[in-house]
Amino acid sequence: MLAAMTVATGRVPPFQLTAMAFVVATLVGVAWARVTGQSLGVLRSLPAGAWALGIYGLLGFHVFYFMALKSAPPLEASLVCYLWPLLIVVFSGLLPGSEGGGLRPAHVLGAIIGFAGTALVMVQASGRPTFSGSVTGYAFAATAAFVWASYSVGSRRYKDVPSVAVTGACAVTAAGTFLLHLMFETWIWPESIVEWLAIAGLGLGPTGLAFYLWDDGMKRGNVRLLGAASYATPLLSTLLLAALGMGTVTPVIALAALMVTAGAVLAGRS
Repeated sequence: MLAAMTVATGRVPPFQLTAMAFVVATLVGVAWARVTGQSLGVLRSLPAGAWALGIYGLLGFHVFYFMALKSAPPLEASLVCYLWPLLIVVFSGLLPGSEGGGLRPAHVLGAIIGFAGTALVMVQASGRPTFSGSVTGYAFAATAAFVWASYSVGSRRYKDVPSVAVTGACAVTAAGTFLLHLMFETWIWPESIVEWLAIAGLGLGPTGLAFYLWDDGMKRGNVRLLGAASYATPLLSTLLLAALGMGTVTPVIALAALMVTAGAVLAGRS
């Protein structure tokens, strides 16, 4: 839902938007703790490494991704950034013992097929990539991909840390992106109730609950399968935009769906 909701936020600048959304995401964590009977006091006893990893993942990814979008065309930057699911599949081979499960060529091939399907979706939506723009911009996009993949797989090291601890990383990310907003942007207030609702929706879902669920999946789920299945994200985003009248479903999109599904199944096999 990220793309559709972001479109609905109007002219709100990206760092400001991220800061506002992560304030809501922090409140989501507070509510999650209350509903599940957990205590946010766990934040006081978190290992320093868990704090560092959470901030590195959430704040680091968004900083490098937005820097990429400012330095390279959005389609091309996003394509490079979407190497992160492939990197998750590869990095999963570094997990210890049975958790790594041994990385086989079929796993990597599945992730590559998923990436190809994702590229079809994005090219269909935005046109033929030219890869114009600065090398620096693509370096930022590749760094963002590395940050998210390494953060995701690294979360496995702290699988005993409850996912409600993501609340702390969300709060730091809100503060960090607000400072970046003050440095590089001019504040623009949302102009309608729809834009306010879209910002709240971002914080509740794509930049809120999604991160808590992702943390739980990375710590206790099948890392390789989740990584490859993540290529469904731009596909689902395109289908949602089509359902909202902001795009169309074509035979190319159908082919991409088959590729993403096949890739996930192949990469997720143990």
